[in-house]
Amino acid sequence: MSDRDNNKNISALMERIGSDARSAQELLAIAPTKMKNKALNASAHALRQTQDHIIGQNSKDISYGSKKGLTSAMLDRLSLDENRIESIAKGLEEIAELTDPIGSITDEWERPNGLQIQRWRVPLGVIGIIYESRPNVTADAGALCLKAGNAAILRGGSESFHSSGAILNALQIGLAEADLPQTAIQLVPTRDRAAVGKMLTMNEYIDVIVPRGGKSLVERVTAESRVPLFKHLEGICHTYVCADASPTMARDIVVNAKMRRTGICGATETLLIDQDALPMLTNIVDGLIETGCEVRGDSDARAVDSRISQATECDWDTEYLESIISIRTVSGLDTAIQHIAKHGSQHTDAIITTDPTLAEKFVNHVDSAIVMINASTQFADGGEFGMGAEIGISTDKLHARGPVGVEQLTSMKYVVRGTGQCRP
Repeated sequence: MSDRDNNKNISALMERIGSDARSAQELLAIAPTKMKNKALNASAHALRQTQDHIIGQNSKDISYGSKKGLTSAMLDRLSLDENRIESIAKGLEEIAELTDPIGSITDEWERPNGLQIQRWRVPLGVIGIIYESRPNVTADAGALCLKAGNAAILRGGSESFHSSGAILNALQIGLAEADLPQTAIQLVPTRDRAAVGKMLTMNEYIDVIVPRGGKSLVERVTAESRVPLFKHLEGICHTYVCADASPTMARDIVVNAKMRRTGICGATETLLIDQDALPMLTNIVDGLIETGCEVRGDSDARAVDSRISQATECDWDTEYLESIISIRTVSGLDTAIQHIAKHGSQHTDAIITTDPTLAEKFVNHVDSAIVMINASTQFADGGEFGMGAEIGISTDKLHARGPVGVEQLTSMKYVVRGTGQCRP
């Protein structure tokens, strides 16, 4: 088959998926909460019932990813086992328990002329999600879109192709049991990158696209998309240790923020340490090295601990997504804020301090989607925020910022009730 014929086939495939999604969304927009919740709970049950099949399909993806040379962190993101499948299933049930935002009245008022005005939450429409190796995104994204009355077109990474297909099957079993159209959640059934290019032009079918992946993916989507986006470019997250911080708390938080899962966007990549806090650095480095982390730092940090290798200017701008952390010494809160403003990605940044004045200044001056006080940056997650799950963390400032959950997947409309008023 020629490239031209292949592109025609991909275009026709995506047009059909888009048309089916638009038709399904018209039904979802008016689907009662009970019906949507039934689909979510039935999908969770189907995940548990088909877990052996899902794990078998995942093994194919692990083999494929290993041959491609994925890092251990990326393979960890890709891997599924019984515990992770159970976590995904529980996530669907938690989404079912969330308040349905659709049709809720967020505000209402009466004008002097007697007009009654209400602001309602409504679905966004059809949402396209383009993501890389995490197969759990298939369930999270599909479920969140469903709860908010949106149809979902999912394009998973080539590495998670088989796993995502097996998870989609469970979601569609749930939709069928609730008498909702199975095309409400669809997965692009090809690894061909031309499908992504087509998605980015389908503004007659897709209302918003969420790219969830590495820098190259987000840059491509941002450059090529004709559809509005919710995006974050990268997660260069910082933890700043003040001089007054508890040494035990500092060690525990930094190690967790870096090493709990190194491949997620909320992992701390740079430790900023106050020059007056350097006496506690060796204790922190002990914890990092004990858990297998490579530690790089500036000359002040290296003077304290010879196990720290020399950092370069490039390190301050690197999202490692693996067991590496950079350490920079700063002369107070203002310097820390300046470093984050210059090198951060406005994703998640944390301060460790016992001084509430320093904490509040940090919160007010660090312009990131998530700012934390005395907590690990690994909590940058919709599920941990009580949102059930998330499609991603948006660092945009328009429409949605931070974890994109059910409420963020809605828009507004105004309902105006009159008694015959005419505008003079």
